Formats: sequence, C-alpha cells, structure tokens
Amino acid sequence: MFLNFLDALRAAGIPASLKEHLLLLEALDREVIERTPEEFYYLSRAVYVKDEGLLDRFDQVFAHVFRGLATPADAKAEIPADWLKAVAEKFLSAEEMEKVRSLGSWDDIMETLKKRLEEQKERHQGGSKWIGTGGTSPFGNGGYNPEGVRIGGTSTHKRALKVWDQREFRNLDSTRELGTRNIKVALRRLRRFAREGAADELDLDATIEGTARQGWLDVRMRPERHNAVKMLLFLDVGGSMDPFVTLCEELFSAATAEFKNLEFFYFHNCPYEGVWKDNRRRFAERTPTADVLHKFGQDYRLIFVGDASMSPYEISTPGGSVEHMNEESGAIWMRRLTNTYAAAAWLNPIPADQWGYSQSIRMVRELMDDRMYPLTIAGLDEAMRELTRRR
Repeated sequence: MFLNFLDALRAAGIPASLKEHLLLLEALDREVIERTPEEFYYLSRAVYVKDEGLLDRFDQVFAHVFRGLATPADAKAEIPADWLKAVAEKFLSAEEMEKVRSLGSWDDIMETLKKRLEEQKERHQGGSKWIGTGGTSPFGNGGYNPEGVRIGGTSTHKRALKVWDQREFRNLDSTRELGTRNIKVALRRLRRFAREGAADELDLDATIEGTARQGWLDVRMRPERHNAVKMLLFLDVGGSMDPFVTLCEELFSAATAEFKNLEFFYFHNCPYEGVWKDNRRRFAERTPTADVLHKFGQDYRLIFVGDASMSPYEISTPGGSVEHMNEESGAIWMRRLTNTYAAAAWLNPIPADQWGYSQSIRMVRELMDDRMYPLTIAGLDEAMRELTRRR
C-alpha cells in the first residue's frame, strides 16, 4: 500500500522520491508516532510535502489511497446532527415573507438568541420562535427570515448575519496552471511599472572599478532588480467565495510564479485580529494581524482578494464575525492595514456592475478609498497601475 501511495503522489505531481519513502518507513519502524490515522497523516505530509501549495493535492491523494480509515470514536458535535437536517424546505409567498420581520439591531438579535437557548429544552422544526429547522424563526437553519443567526446546515437564502458552524475550507493550489498566462502578463506589468518609476541604485563596485580605470569619478548605476517588488496577498476563502476557487487558484499560481518576495495569508469575509496560512489549522495556528503589520515593511504592496459579500455587521460591529467573537470590528483592522500599506488594492471576482446591489461591497469600497477592481485582466491591469502610483 505504501508503494501505491508513493506512485499516487508522483502521479499527482508531488515530487516524492524513494529516499523520502524510505525515510517514512524508517520513522514507522522506530515508532516515532502513535499508530493512529491522524498521526500517520501528519508524519507522511511532513516527509513528502515541501511546498505549502501542494498540501491540498496531498490531502486528495491521501484520502483516495487510504479511504476507509477509521475516525476517532470520541468525535462529538456540539449540536445534534438531526437538529441540523431540515425536514423540508418551507416555501413562503411574498405576502408571507413580508409578515416575517427582523428582530431589530445586532444586540437585540444576540440577546434574544441567548434567552431562547436558555429556555428551549427539546428539538423544534418549523414555526417562528424556537431554534430548529425550517420555519420562519431567526435562529436555526433551513427556514426563511430576513435577518438571523444560522446554526449549522447550509446557506439557503444567503441572509444570515451570523453563522455558528465549524466549516472546512481548502487551501489554494499554487501550481494551478489553467488560464494563468494572461494573469501572469497582467501581474508582470507591476514589475515593469515599478522599474519605470524607481530611481536606479548606485552600483558601488562598478563605480570604484570605473573610477580606478579612468582616473576620474565614474559613477555607475544599476536598475532595480527583476524581482524587487514585495507583495502581501490576503485571500478570502470559504462560504460565498467557493464558486471562485478556480479563478483564485489561477491568480495565486500566477502571483507565486511572478513575485519572488510574496507572502500570503487567508482570511474569511473580512480581516480581523488573526489570519492564517493553512485552512485546516486556521483555529490552532493563527498569525496575529498585528504581527504581520510589524514584520513586513511599508514597502510591501497589499492585495486583498475577496467578494466582499457578507453581513454589514461583520465589517462594522465587534462580535460580528461569523466564526468567532471579534473584540474589534473588521473596519478597524481594514484601516490599520491600509494605513500601514499605502499601496493597496482589492480584487473582487463579482462583476463590477453588480457591486451597487450589496451594502457590504459598498462599505469595503469606502474603506479602500474606492480602490476595488474586478478580478479580470483589465481589472488586474488597473490594480497594478494603482499599486505603482501609491508607492
């Protein structure tokens, strides 16, 4: 089976060698890990994967080769699974929807949810008050309400202002090559614009050599290096970004190929106090956003990639994040990032003619000083020019 695993990794484009295979066998022979599927997964991943961009591909191969491995017996969900299965979709007429009202402000909704969690003692389906499935209650999943808290399940009407559910996002594959040629050309323009707008550097060695040979001061200059552009890439993943995974992978692959000094981080919907490198470990291994601001200098260009489609509370309100209770609003962290990195732009995969219909997109555009561009070749070209002007 292990040889099949090695062959499958190679077939998927992961450069796994026989030496690494023997290293894995030696580690198993010396019992450096416990004999559990999870421990074996992390050991084999550490041995075979040397590039973060190949982690998702490794996961696919591992799941295919070792399908059927047992999961931990004590894995428990905080919410019973049968509560999260809507028995039936409740279709409401326009008149019925008009009768269903929002509870009011963010604080009103969260306080009401707290009270109903304390009062409710059993499963509920349908109806307009309790936490359950279907119906018109602002709490639960599978029903209709113009504003509420979705607990588990899948999004049906795209109207929840907060989501309580642990969701899994997958990493973007930096080796994706489908359709990246034009994207690479557009990104390459940033390097050209940077060279045109940058002063040449003094070539000290050539100046000394020329002066000694000529007998007079012979100043020699050298142009900015080929890969001198420094880039910070913030990628929105999960939820409403799922339909754009392929497009974002193409951009990620092209950026990885074009910029030597590239750092990337993931976020969900809006940047908060923490970002991450690995979506599977996003709760356990987060990088404080403040550390990013202190570690990477102001000469970095910052690009956000996301649809900016979310509840307005996620931008404006502490505690508005769909995945955790953030102490500071997303707008505060957006301002800190754009104040630190003057050269910043937001790339949006949603067509520009649809931006005016979304309140959250309008809010993000305002925070970005209107530096939002469509994720198209023309939009990339405009964004690259903007990043050069703001240097």
